[in-house]
Amino acid sequence: MNAALPETQLAELISLFERGTVAVLTGAGMSTDSGIPDYRGAGTPPRTPMNIAQFTEDAHYRRRFWAGARIGQNSMSTIEPNDGHRALARLEAAGHIEGVITQNVDGLHKRGGTRTVVELHGGGGTMRCLQCGERWTRAETLSWFDTLNPGYAERNADAEIAPDGDALVGEVESVRVPLCPGCGGMLRPDVVYFGETVPVPVFEAAASLVERSTALLIAGSSLAVNTGMRLVHKTERRGNPLAVINRGPTAVDRRPALAVRIDAGTTETLTALAAALGA
Repeated sequence: MNAALPETQLAELISLFERGTVAVLTGAGMSTDSGIPDYRGAGTPPRTPMNIAQFTEDAHYRRRFWAGARIGQNSMSTIEPNDGHRALARLEAAGHIEGVITQNVDGLHKRGGTRTVVELHGGGGTMRCLQCGERWTRAETLSWFDTLNPGYAERNADAEIAPDGDALVGEVESVRVPLCPGCGGMLRPDVVYFGETVPVPVFEAAASLVERSTALLIAGSSLAVNTGMRLVHKTERRGNPLAVINRGPTAVDRRPALAVRIDAGTTETLTALAAALGA
């Protein structure tokens, strides 16, 4: 069971909202209580995520992606937003936050009720064709995988699930990869891979939330990704404070703008915050 948040820390967090509305930046730690493993949390094994060059240039990596995506879907279909996601939605509805900027691709903020969500790294629930640009849901394209690879999902149902929701599958060389039904082009998840940059309009939408806010609250992120730090720098240039809720160290722990630092889980902390603010 999670320990109660000390009253002094909760009071510090509440004071951040006395200045005005707050922008929220979330990372993988936001979704761990929904059952999605964290990439960089304490005790997690080292991971080497696939980069965009591997995906587009090497058929082995594409087979590995589709195999992992199909097996991972069995577990991801049971994933639901947690109380932390719902607390942020209530804070937004009550006018305390401008919206949520997330580094996650799991779609849980939208499903949890937040209306304004900027997905810095895209959404894992959508697949698009690199040639014609057409889009489909992930579930739809995985049904094509099943048609091309009968029995595969059943044979590999016990594979370990990785932090990105996909499975670590060994049997990949026989996999047949789905292609775009319209033009035969390569299909890819509509996310920002390692080796790619966040699209300019997406970053501008995130920056706009920061500019309309009086503080930036970082929840469940160590800020190891450069885009998140760019938003930190924008906050600092505006003379606004930072607050961090995260288990373990982050890249901003020694920055002068850091006003509140809570080493705790996002679910219990955000739930306590929303209750204290009457949301």
